[in-house]
Order: sequence, then structure tokens, then C-alpha cells
Amino acid sequence: MKKITFYLMTIIALLSFTPSPSMANSENSKVPTEKVESAEAKAMISRLEEIKAMDKSNMNSTEKKALRKEVRSIKKSLAEVNGGVYLSVGAIIIIVLLLILLL
Repeated sequence: MKKITFYLMTIIALLSFTPSPSMANSENSKVPTEKVESAEAKAMISRLEEIKAMDKSNMNSTEKKALRKEVRSIKKSLAEVNGGVYLSVGAIIIIVLLLILLL
């Protein structure tokens, strides 16, 4: 009886905590170099490289801000195009604990 309640409490505790999704691409991350199949994604990567090569010293703050927004939106759309499954540290810990308990 004690084992059953312990297992139930553990399962309830593990299922009650859900990890919050984190951003796959941070602002300081590099341009993705993975294999990209679509022409749209290739165009986005080439635009990111153009922005990186720009001389930003002559721009005012609003132009720089617009470029930053554009880079963020391009990176977000590239992450959606490339897809993939991202696991947080909390999810990995839960999986390991479940494996330990079940095996």
C-alpha cells in the first residue's frame, strides 16, 4: 500500500510541473548552418548574412532597431521551417526519473 501511494504521489508531482518552453535561438546565436531545403529559407539566410556584413556605424538608432527586429523575425521563421524537437532540462530530468522508477 505504501508503495502504491508513493508511486502515485511521484507521478502526480512529476506531471504537475511543466517546463516552460525556451527560445531555441537566442539573440547572440549564429546563423543556422544546417541543411536547408526550401528556397525561402536560403533567401532568409542570405538576408541574415547581408545584415551581418552591413556597416552599422552610419545608421541611427531607429534603423538599427528595425534591423534587430528583422533579424529576430527571420530567425524565428527559420526555426519554424527547420522544425525539430527541443527538450528542456526539466523534461530530461523527468524522463530519467521515470526510467529509473520503472526499470
